[in-house]
Amino acid sequence: MASGSSDDDAFRWEGDDSPTRPPRAEKSDAVLPEGWRAVGKGSEAPADSAPSPSVGDEPASDTTSLGSAALVTLGLLGGIYLLYTVGWVLGGARTALAISPYLAPGAVVPAQWFAVAAPALWFGGTLLLTRSSAVWVRLAWLVVGVFLLLPWPFVTGV
Repeated sequence: MASGSSDDDAFRWEGDDSPTRPPRAEKSDAVLPEGWRAVGKGSEAPADSAPSPSVGDEPASDTTSLGSAALVTLGLLGGIYLLYTVGWVLGGARTALAISPYLAPGAVVPAQWFAVAAPALWFGGTLLLTRSSAVWVRLAWLVVGVFLLLPWPFVTGV
């Protein structure tokens, strides 16, 4: 490449004109899809494009995206719920052995399976039911579940 070349030379490689590669569209004939807008250097709106949305219109981007802190918090809460599942498996097994002489197995086994599945069901159900809500609502429901689903048989050592 010769010195003093244009800014686009950095994005080219010898052999870019290969017959197997589709031709690149130049900036002048590039048209953006509906709802998209160009950003960056040389991104003036083309004359034939639609006007930018007004204040009352919905933005084109996804408004329910999570920030880094929310994703880390969701990961931590997911880990807590996973530990709760393990706690219910271990604590529920001890509890089932202790109460099985007094209750029918038809009552103990389904209750034990439900207790093991409850943390995963709460986590998945909360994510599913609060997907269009604010992030703080989702996190609040997950924190409520942390307190409600504490594996007491494992914690107390019964």
